[in-house]
Amino acid sequence: MSALKELTDIASSITNPALQAWKEEGKKVVGYFCSYVPEELFYAADILTYRVRASGCTDTTAADVYMSHLNCTFMRSCLQYVIDNKLDFMDGIVLSNSCDHARRMYDLLKEKSPVEYQFLHMLSVPHKITDAAIDLYKDTVIELKEDIEKSFGVTITDKRLKEAIDVYNETRRLLAAIYEMRKQDNPPLKGEECINITLAGTIMPKDKYNELLKQLLEELETKEPINGHKFRVMLAGSGGCDNPDYYKIIEDMGGLIVTDSLCVGTRYFWHPVEIKGDLIASLAESYLKRPSCPAMVDSIDERSEFIKDMVNQFNVDGVVFQRMRYCDLWGGAVFNIRNKMKEADIPFIEIEREYALTSTGQLKTRIQAFMERIRG
Repeated sequence: MSALKELTDIASSITNPALQAWKEEGKKVVGYFCSYVPEELFYAADILTYRVRASGCTDTTAADVYMSHLNCTFMRSCLQYVIDNKLDFMDGIVLSNSCDHARRMYDLLKEKSPVEYQFLHMLSVPHKITDAAIDLYKDTVIELKEDIEKSFGVTITDKRLKEAIDVYNETRRLLAAIYEMRKQDNPPLKGEECINITLAGTIMPKDKYNELLKQLLEELETKEPINGHKFRVMLAGSGGCDNPDYYKIIEDMGGLIVTDSLCVGTRYFWHPVEIKGDLIASLAESYLKRPSCPAMVDSIDERSEFIKDMVNQFNVDGVVFQRMRYCDLWGGAVFNIRNKMKEADIPFIEIEREYALTSTGQLKTRIQAFMERIRG
């Protein structure tokens, strides 16, 4: 089986053979929602991290009892899957204070969850990037480390943590090499394929994932390049954009998604962890300084500059900005991003959406109009 096919198969379901084999060995799995969670701590404890999602969820009736309709459908869908025991392979969950919806999820898991988790942790991530914030986040990461050790009866040594950082940095290097190929006029991957590649890495052991990425890079050297696209697209915006069918709609209409600014894409792996002596301090600084989401209140211009830089590097013709309905953070961030794209004369469209893929006709109409505007 080709690496691309294997990665696609892994990404296409809630569980996968690598995850199942992990559980059969009696090992632990901890779910997470935010790319600011330092996964290396869990890897060093021989715990698999699993980015929580609810692919295929179309009904949130049970979750709606606990969450208002003003909460985004991504969080409501994930809660629905918890209630339905579709995520019962997880031994714990770590959330962060990224938004009020995530905070509400933590409260519900703590007080109302039908699953009694071995580990449930709220990670407090500073909302500014300053020296004081980095020091504060270091203390928070230490608290997370201590909670992991206490809850699972393990010891996270510096040796194991250094090995974990090396493994994750290799993941980042390999994914960056794959994205580098997408800069080509006729790259070997569609956006639909690439999201499957990145998603697979969030739900399987990283060492096995790295081996598949190495195999994939070899395969891509001889893979038939993508032809026939009419314009090159960058996808940006809020989390929960983990449905390859969403990408397929854009690409079936002549667009080719060549890069992104997403927490399941570049914001997850773009910068490696730089070791500067103390390992915990290095983790805290590197994670806090990664390409930011709107939770970082002092990085408004930095987010727009990152998108502009991606546009230039990947020769993008237009930016599709997708935002989850009721996402307050991205709802505010889009004003600055839209204005910056206008100043830079970069075609830009904002699309509000739900987690489940609905209103496909309306989406196609808007993408078609955007494509015609790009053509001039």
